Amino acid sequence: MAKAHTAWKVLPHGPLETLTDNIWRVEGTLPDMPLKRVFTVVRLADGCLLLHNAIALDEVLMAEIEGWGVPRYLVVPNGWHRLDARIFKQRYPRIEVICPRGARRKVEQVVEIAGSYDDVDLGRGVELAHLDGVGQMEGVLQVSSSDGVTLVFNDIIFNMVHLPGVFGLVYRLIGSTGGARVTHVARLMMVKDREALAAHLQRLANVPDLRRVIVSHGAMESADPAGMVRRAVATLG
Repeated sequence: MAKAHTAWKVLPHGPLETLTDNIWRVEGTLPDMPLKRVFTVVRLADGCLLLHNAIALDEVLMAEIEGWGVPRYLVVPNGWHRLDARIFKQRYPRIEVICPRGARRKVEQVVEIAGSYDDVDLGRGVELAHLDGVGQMEGVLQVSSSDGVTLVFNDIIFNMVHLPGVFGLVYRLIGSTGGARVTHVARLMMVKDREALAAHLQRLANVPDLRRVIVSHGAMESADPAGMVRRAVATLG
């Protein structure tokens, strides 16, 4: 696990993608590995912003985000995704840091926590919930927009193609690439009850008007979001 940054450090990243009226996405890199990470921005009903898995961006893009609304919530989606958590709290001292209940001990090592997914009311159309079967180590963000519902997952579902090189071979061997899946690492580190997790993911796949699925590692799925979640469930065995 990389140490949390203590000063604003911008790693290479892509552009901000406008997905719908209240959701934006940007993909960035991680130090010394080909694995990428996704930062999702959600504008709440009151006009404030929720930052999910936030990553430090260049000042042009940060100014664009700040032009959409005041960052109010910072969601650190598990105990390993805390690389930029401290620097976001430094940049926005009044932001409320939220994490899954089971990840609180790890996240608190780098940043003060305001509460868990059970403690916050995000207002109309936006909900954070713990996933069943993972010991409250991770959850899902559900957002309603004018075009439908978006689900935002973190490490519990990857959606990565096979990668080249030695790292790519390693990721392939440990079952982290090759499409939508619950990876071997996630099953080892987080999954406590496969049946409970599978049932919860199946319910999410059946959410009415599901429009897209965002994951923190890999491609967003909008062509067949329900099918993507079901394909991941099938990898649980």
